Amino acid sequence: VEWALGANGTVPAPFIVTTIDAATGALFAQNAWRAEFGERVAFVDLGGAQSAFTADRTEFLGRHGAVDRPAALAHSAPLSGRVGAGLDPCAALQTRIELAPATQIEFVFALGDAGSTSQAQMLIEKYRAADVVDAVLGDTRTQWDEVLDTVQVRTPDRAMDILLNDWLLYQTLACRVWARTAYYQSSGAYGFRDQLQDVMALCVARPEVAREHLLRAAARQFAEGDVQHWWLPPSGQGIRTRMTDDRLWLPYVAVHYVDVTADSTVLNEMLPFLAGDTLQDGQGDAFFTPSVAPGASSLYEHCARALDVSLALGAHDLPLMGTGDWNDGMNRVGEKGRGESVWMGWFLLTTIFAFVPYAEARQDSDRVARWKQCAATVRVALERAGWDGQWYRRGYYDDGTPLGSSESSECMIDAIAQSWSVFSKSADPQRAAMAMQAVEQHLIRHDDRIALLLTPPFDRSPHDPGYIKGYPPGIRENGGQYTHGTIWSVFALAALGQGDQAGELFAILNPIHHSSTADAVTRYKVEPYVACADVYSVAPHVGRGGWTWYTGSAGWLYRAGLEAILGFRVHGNTLEIDPCLPKAWPGYEIVFRHRGPRRTITRYEIKVENPRRVSHGVVAVELDGAPIAGGVARILLVGDGRTHRVRVELGENS
Repeated sequence: VEWALGANGTVPAPFIVTTIDAATGALFAQNAWRAEFGERVAFVDLGGAQSAFTADRTEFLGRHGAVDRPAALAHSAPLSGRVGAGLDPCAALQTRIELAPATQIEFVFALGDAGSTSQAQMLIEKYRAADVVDAVLGDTRTQWDEVLDTVQVRTPDRAMDILLNDWLLYQTLACRVWARTAYYQSSGAYGFRDQLQDVMALCVARPEVAREHLLRAAARQFAEGDVQHWWLPPSGQGIRTRMTDDRLWLPYVAVHYVDVTADSTVLNEMLPFLAGDTLQDGQGDAFFTPSVAPGASSLYEHCARALDVSLALGAHDLPLMGTGDWNDGMNRVGEKGRGESVWMGWFLLTTIFAFVPYAEARQDSDRVARWKQCAATVRVALERAGWDGQWYRRGYYDDGTPLGSSESSECMIDAIAQSWSVFSKSADPQRAAMAMQAVEQHLIRHDDRIALLLTPPFDRSPHDPGYIKGYPPGIRENGGQYTHGTIWSVFALAALGQGDQAGELFAILNPIHHSSTADAVTRYKVEPYVACADVYSVAPHVGRGGWTWYTGSAGWLYRAGLEAILGFRVHGNTLEIDPCLPKAWPGYEIVFRHRGPRRTITRYEIKVENPRRVSHGVVAVELDGAPIAGGVARILLVGDGRTHRVRVELGENS
């Protein structure tokens, strides 16, 4: 084990002190130099079977060794037993076994962390018992079964089944929400917009996790309505910025949570605001530890203030870009306070229209009037200043130059401005359809099996959009497949009734298909079972994956498959099935384990049939053999603990 015990493993290394615990014989490590977690004790143990050890990494690897050929394996001498301070710290445990033919031995290796030495000793003794380990592993399996078995699908696309049934929710919950760390990013921080989007995918399987984080995020909002772009628990240190989309994700996700769970009481939860110095003119961000303002306000009020502070418009009556909207890399498009974002226009309209009914229910009439007036202005501006002739522009620089226009030498078209024109349901329908045709023409490369975020990449244009231009062309957001944003096109295509195109794009984004042959594995190079953040688009690295695990792509890809293509949507006590499928699919099946009152599990076995090979259009619905009238499959969910069978038949497109 190579100890990190800090935000960067090479920086804390000189301060890590290792010891052998006299009571257990386990190897302990501690970094008391850390401002946070300095009192904690990390440990490794081999069930007490270790006979030799070292905490010196150089001894174990050797001066010219590596993990695949450590010097310690080149000779039979036992490890030295060296521990203490000032080493290149590690933990290496050694034991020797003799295994007779046809026998097996089980070892328990424990890597852990505790609040004190005594707590570490208790954990070590506990997990040296094999029956305890078996019980804990059983509990772990049960916990994951409860999450992943909530919705299980069986479609003609086995690769889709594997992602939707197992990997995507696991990646979202284990990596994004709980660990908040992986190979490419290991700060442990919460991103305001990031985990809010992640928990949307958990509203059916783990609504309590979604609720908990919704409230956690709201408590990181300043009284002025803006928020910490990211923060570090437990201190709350974080960064205050001029990014404009962060704040809007709070009401957007709150409405989604309430819609799925029918738990409107969450809007009454009382939470404090943060207090801290506001950003000065010319200051893009500030990193500090804010204080907690006195008093508390409802989650509704937090959401409302987020909308209130998002109404500022620029010269074209479009929302201001600030130092980045959803795309952090465009941090200099509007750094002088005049740049505008077309994408933010669609996002603002979507959020206002979703949140207004809750404000009207509370008779918050002044706010409703302001929001609606702003929405009306922005809606006109999007068609007047946002439309470029064949697609929607991405925005405007501070000096008024269009971004994402046919006139642009770089970033001629950007996917998210097109997909959200459909997503928002606010665009001119003919223009929105044209915009998605442009996405198909310019951004989806079927031969290479990649879908670009924008094209051409930034490289030599006179305008500086921000640090996105620092990436090589075709890498990450700069003209690569930035999966998170590209996924929104699946939703848009499905909303337009284009099931073949939506299914094909999902297949392009599915990592399993990137490793279906030996050549594909050699090209892709990253894990084929989790969503990746990006895929490179420029030779010689076309098709190479990058930045896996810790990416918001997982939650959105899960929702794209389940909600957009399979049409499975829960609205409180109602289940809606309204798919948009590839026409070649004969149908699919879903098993939904609905948790009712007192955690009663009611099983819904759903079979969707497509005998006429259409993309969408429900023509018949049956519940337990009895027909249900209506053009959309909507089933009233009950909690009787029984099994119910739903049959949905697709017919002519409608």
